[in-house]
Formats: sequence, C-alpha cells, structure tokens
Amino acid sequence: MNTPNFTRGARLPEILAQRIAVLDGAMGTMIQRYQLGEADYRGARFTDHPKDLKGNNDMLQLSKPEVILEIHEQYLEAGADIIETNTFGATSVAQDDYGLGAFAREMNVAAAKLARQACDKFSTFEKPRFVAGALGPTPKTASISPDVNDPAARNVTFDELKTAYYEQASGLLEGGCDLFLVETIFDTLNAKAAIFALDELMEDTGERLPVIISGTVTDASGRILSGQTVSAFWHSVRHAKPLAIGLNCALGATLMRPYIEELSRIAGDTHVSCYPNAGLPNPMSDTGFDETPEITGSLLEEFAKAGFLNIAGGCCGTTPAHIASIAQKVGKYKPRCGHKGTLFGELELEAA
Repeated sequence: MNTPNFTRGARLPEILAQRIAVLDGAMGTMIQRYQLGEADYRGARFTDHPKDLKGNNDMLQLSKPEVILEIHEQYLEAGADIIETNTFGATSVAQDDYGLGAFAREMNVAAAKLARQACDKFSTFEKPRFVAGALGPTPKTASISPDVNDPAARNVTFDELKTAYYEQASGLLEGGCDLFLVETIFDTLNAKAAIFALDELMEDTGERLPVIISGTVTDASGRILSGQTVSAFWHSVRHAKPLAIGLNCALGATLMRPYIEELSRIAGDTHVSCYPNAGLPNPMSDTGFDETPEITGSLLEEFAKAGFLNIAGGCCGTTPAHIASIAQKVGKYKPRCGHKGTLFGELELEAA
C-alpha cells in the first residue's frame, strides 16, 4: 500500500475547530446571468457536435473557462473559504445524455484546475482557500425504478456508478482539489457508489483527502427521495468517517432547520454543513428564488447561534451577495462542537 499523503486539505479540520467555514453559492444561478447561447456552450471545439449542448454547464470549463473562473473569484471575494468545482454533472453517466461521456474526465481535470487557480490567487496563510471536488448525484438512480410499471427495473448498476465516480474523482484529484464533496444526495446507494470509488482511489494513489457528504431532503416528509430519514441517511454513510455531514438543495433554510438540528444532534463524531436554497422558487426574482442575501444570511445566523454549524453556504438561487451576508453573520459565532473531526477513512492524520 502507498504511504498516505495528507498535504491537500490538511488544515481544514484545524480551521473547522476554530470557526465556521464558508462554502460558496450556486454556480448555475450565476451562469444564467451570462445569458450564454448554444454557440457559447459549443465553443470552437464542439461546433459540429450532433446534440444540443446549451444548459450543459459542465461543458463550460472547456468552452468558456473564463466564465467559470470569474464566478469562482466572485465567491472568493465574497469571503468563501471553500469553492466547489463546476462538476455537478461531470460524470460519464450524466454526460452520456449529451453524447459527451468520453470527455467527462477532461471536464473534471479542467474544472479543478480553474478552481485551484482561483483559490491560489486568494489564499493567504491566515485565510487559506480550499477546492472541493464536487461529485453530484447523476440523473440515474440505483434504488428507484424509472418505470412505474416495473418496480424492479433499474437504468444503472452500482458498478457502473462506481466506475463513473472513480473516473470523475481521479480527474478532480489530478486537477488539484483539496477535498471531495459528495453532494445533493437523493439516493444513498448512489452515494455509497461514490464513497466506494473514493476509497478505492485513495487506496490506489496513497492520497487521503477529506470528504464531505451532503444529502437532500426533498420535502416536508423529512426524507431523501429514496425514502430515508435524516437519521437513517447518516447511519448509512457514517462508516466513511467524513469530515462533515450535511444537507443542501431542495429546501430553503426555514424548512431545512429541523433536519439540520437533528443532524447536529445525532452526528456527534463529525462536523455539520448546511447550504440551503435561497428560499422557494420565485420567477419574479432576478435569481429565481425569493430570499434576499440579508434574509438567507440571517437564517443561517440563527443556525450558527443555535450551535448547529461548522460549514455554511448556499445552493440554488444564492449569489456572491448571499455568501458575503452569510460570511458576515455566521462569523460572529463559534463552530458547533462535540465532534472528532476525522478525515475520510480509517487512517488518522498522525499516520503521515
């Protein structure tokens, strides 16, 4: 077995013990502001591609890298400690829908390099910035049938998901990410495939990066789409010993509060992250959601004051202004305690 390398992201557990770290906000919301057309998504390289590419935001690190870099820098200027790579849908499973599965790894390498460039520009010793390699849920699910007439049907296997996630994570690692973020989990079996892939990658490379796992409660039932409660979700993934467990997307902070409170109570051996949407969808708003930066910041301030948080940020509808508000408001409070702050896997930092 290779000797573990803990250099990347090694200071993050120390920082989380000292203060609430700030994650960036929505990438898609910001991309929409650029009003990009089909030609922008294609760039010079994919002009003859047979399928429409507009809306495939993961393409932009190849066709419009300056847009992605500029968005990263705006979030860093707003005070984000951690920025996510633009790779929510950059698996071969997701990119096959566009006929671009063969380019998935390249998308991840390019995205991580852009985020790395932005973080290196803004990092100081007092305030280091970190690149989170984002692994999204994929449009296919290992637990739920795509056919209402055949509950046993599946359109993807665990091994296919694991292979796709391994390829994605390998690209993110090559591009320079500091940690991995398995996010917007609506199917825990998909998440387990990602966790398995990360564990395998760490074994193969000898690197041992922190991992954050973030699920998505889809409605007031308090369950993720595949049916688990927040408590069941945590107990299904806690074996991975993530740096943090959290919730994101689907709900605004007001509706998310009871679930974050529960997670904070039961996840005693790790940190807790929260990055909600900016409230409910609102087509009359310039962000498509109804909360102003002040409202979102104030709601997350309540979470911080209650002792729920170690990491706070924003999901759909949030902008650099939202992140600036969150950073200013949660910065007044000490981070949640009662955790060990372990890294991903069994190996401890001292093993280095």
